[in-house]
Amino acid sequence: MNKIISKEYFSEKVVKLEIQAPDIARRRKAGHFVIVKLGKKGERIPLTIAGADVEKGTITLVIQIVGVTSDKIASLNVGDEITDVVGPLGEATHIEKVGTVLAAGGGVGVAPLLPIVEAFKKAGNKVITVLAARNKELIILEDEIRKYSDEVIIMTDDGSYGKKGLVTEGMEEVIAKEKIDLSVVIGPAIMMKFASLTTKKHNIKTYASLNTIMVDGTGMCGACRITVGGETKFVCVDGPEFDAHKIDFDEMLMRLNAYKEEETIAYERHCRSHKH
Repeated sequence: MNKIISKEYFSEKVVKLEIQAPDIARRRKAGHFVIVKLGKKGERIPLTIAGADVEKGTITLVIQIVGVTSDKIASLNVGDEITDVVGPLGEATHIEKVGTVLAAGGGVGVAPLLPIVEAFKKAGNKVITVLAARNKELIILEDEIRKYSDEVIIMTDDGSYGKKGLVTEGMEEVIAKEKIDLSVVIGPAIMMKFASLTTKKHNIKTYASLNTIMVDGTGMCGACRITVGGETKFVCVDGPEFDAHKIDFDEMLMRLNAYKEEETIAYERHCRSHKH
């Protein structure tokens, strides 16, 4: 059922897959995600829907290879099938005409940011997007983002593309010359923490889309719990988007690193047994 229609490498560790999922393609909105599983006993992993084509009945997923499951999914080829794809899950992004939206995406976070940028632009907003990554190779979906942005600023840590510096420097540059009505930040947790500290300083309402560890995706297991404004929330059913200024990012970072050692060991073992 969930057959891979096309596959493209953005970089050595980042792959874009277009898969057949007509029901999901029809129902998905910006901000939604799916949970995928390979094999009967496979691990479940959440992936944001980066795009959908209702005519073709396909959805687009962008996968960063970080562990065993992501490596297995990324090594599938056109014609192969993904065992289970469940979705659309989560709450869709609240899209309305607010004025000027500052979107900031770090690394693979640009994939979930794309449908949000598109939706805000189509709702009649001015959209300015800051894309950031360690180097030029890791900037993804730039052309697609440009299509729905009034302006795009690119920041790279090493200065190999765009401007040298961090995402926050690009954001400050935009804030200095524009009145920003809303900001959306998506990327690694540490990047979202500092991006939201930047907008907080300027009193700009900000949403962050979180990618926590998830198991069932229905709020039952509690693996994705976070603290927002002093309350416990579940990313899978209450999110993935939250008011960035209320998220306890330090707690989230701690929880994200909970299985780092086990993940590393499992991935190294997997790589040894599947010499690419």
